[in-house]
Amino acid sequence: MTDSELIVSIVAGNRSAFRELYDKYKSRVYNTAISYLQSVADAEEVTQDVFVEIFHSAAKFKGQSSVGTWVYRITVNKCLDYLRYRNRKKRMGFLASLFGESNELKVDAPHFEHPGVLLENKEKSTYLFQAIDKLPEQQKSAFILSQIEELPQKEVAEVMQLSQKAVESLIQRAKGNLRKELEKFYLERRK
Repeated sequence: MTDSELIVSIVAGNRSAFRELYDKYKSRVYNTAISYLQSVADAEEVTQDVFVEIFHSAAKFKGQSSVGTWVYRITVNKCLDYLRYRNRKKRMGFLASLFGESNELKVDAPHFEHPGVLLENKEKSTYLFQAIDKLPEQQKSAFILSQIEELPQKEVAEVMQLSQKAVESLIQRAKGNLRKELEKFYLERRK
């Protein structure tokens, strides 16, 4: 079945069609989620959320983009929503700690290792993902989708609902910001 036929079958209640779509896209969704969230547990949770959303929203799919683009769009939105939620929780934890509440302020893990990175590149990837995490949302999305997920710029533009020129600009700004951030890291390491 084509992706569009799978969507039609999912809307009709065909669970095996949903399973087929899940099997086809689960790795892409998970890899994108882990690049954003830098936590295996969070990426697994968001991956589940993405497929729940796909199941419930299949009837709303209009076919104006490919199913793959639609899946990436849902994934990116779920990741960004999760990051906003996580940051909001940190702020609330901090405020609660100021006012003597018993809630502990949770801090981010000191480093993250992307599962797709070769062992000899683990240390470098840790710093790269820390730098990526500091990018503004739009730059982060454009960079992750084009450079890590290796989507063509045209598809990145469709996922982000921007023009290709805007995506190209975001990628260039992201690369510039990453270069600055990584230069700081390497200068600090030399000291």
